Amino acid sequence: MTDFTSIFWDYYVAIITLVSVLGCAVFLWSQSERRAKVSSGPDPDTTGHVWDGDLQEFHNPLPRWWMWLFYLTVAFSVVYLILFPGLGTQFKGLLKWTSTGQHAAEVKAAEAKFGPMLAAYLKQPVEKIAFEPRARQMGERIFLNNCSQCHGSDARGARGFPNLADNEWTWGGSAEAVKTSIISGRLGAMPPMSAAVGGADDVTDMAHYVLSLSGSAHDSVRAARAQPKFVVCAACHGPEAKGNPALGAPDLTNRIWLYGGSIAAISETITKGRQGVMPAWKGILSEAEVHLVSGYVYSLANQPGAAPAAAPAPVPVAAPAEAPAAPPAKK
Repeated sequence: MTDFTSIFWDYYVAIITLVSVLGCAVFLWSQSERRAKVSSGPDPDTTGHVWDGDLQEFHNPLPRWWMWLFYLTVAFSVVYLILFPGLGTQFKGLLKWTSTGQHAAEVKAAEAKFGPMLAAYLKQPVEKIAFEPRARQMGERIFLNNCSQCHGSDARGARGFPNLADNEWTWGGSAEAVKTSIISGRLGAMPPMSAAVGGADDVTDMAHYVLSLSGSAHDSVRAARAQPKFVVCAACHGPEAKGNPALGAPDLTNRIWLYGGSIAAISETITKGRQGVMPAWKGILSEAEVHLVSGYVYSLANQPGAAPAAAPAPVPVAAPAEAPAAPPAKK
């Protein structure tokens, strides 16, 4: 790569650029000076090209308006190269323009325009700006530009990406917890547990027991065999499997699954573990932008006047082998 940072390439670019512009000007001049000869004979001056037997191409110059249009483009090129940095890094142009400088100027202008308004929102608690229409709209736009790639434009997530529009939170759903997730990111790591549970058949038993915790369809015999072994899982998920927001351990007693709620998906989670990473946005978003997007995310699951979502009713258990399709992802 050092070959491409040599000053040689600055001169190479500059010479190629200048020769090209000059060459265009010379070519235009040479073509504009030729005139068709007034011949006393039957044939005028032609290029010698003939089509369809008698269709000849005359050797005439370009139309004057067309020629001057091309001359204007050459003149524009020269003026551009004088004012802007088009000849490598050795010549900055008379205007000293750079893309980074333009970006910095635009950021400064935006801060001057929107800074006071953002500062005013920053002084208000997240719980308040979450339901202030203008602040919520600004937070939504920040979310769509930065967060929707993973969580979706409707914030309902996908497999491996949490649903932010329900009221189920792995790391806690308070305004402070939401803001902390955005600023610092999260690392949701579940280690492989197959060795602690037993062999492949034991892992399947444990998957049935996990399904039984939420009243989902499962094999009761397999679940009963796995129940005593759940103690190794309770260290994170708790003895009642309600999860632990301090560790990011999800609640297993509902029917909300981040990686799928089938026997195969749960068995894979137990066998291989999971590594979920939420990147930290500190340094990418400003403090005010984090505050606004926190308000928007908080508002998705805390609509004013809405009653809390009811827990799903238990499903009578027979002995089928597979759980039904999983609902939205767990946060």
